[in-house]
Amino acid sequence: MIPVTNDILSTLEIEEQPSKNYKLFFTENIINGYVDKLEAMKQVIYKILNTERYQCLIYSWNYGIETMDLFGEPVSYVCPEIQRRITEALIQDDRINSVDSFEFDYSLKGKLLVTFQVHTIYGDINEEKVVNY
Repeated sequence: MIPVTNDILSTLEIEEQPSKNYKLFFTENIINGYVDKLEAMKQVIYKILNTERYQCLIYSWNYGIETMDLFGEPVSYVCPEIQRRITEALIQDDRINSVDSFEFDYSLKGKLLVTFQVHTIYGDINEEKVVNY
């Protein structure tokens, strides 16, 4: 016998959950209040880009970015690789549509400043990440 369904799943409506987060004050090391939408996305991006992938057991292996293995590599390798890794890390969040407009500044020895734009469902965010290479 084959089970019969009554297509109850086709009548369900998907409701979007709010993106409300606790407000993090990174310089003061405190958490106070709440943020939503674009401000919450800024915090999400900050946390993703400052979490080394595979290093924290509380996060899945899809969370964070890999930067430790870039140390000692030539800048000609680091620039396209960090662009790919930033994009890959941020696209894991379904509220982020795309990442583009990458610019690289390697004027400081051993440090690469990457600036880029993140397009979210709430608006665009200009971000930057410093990578040691």
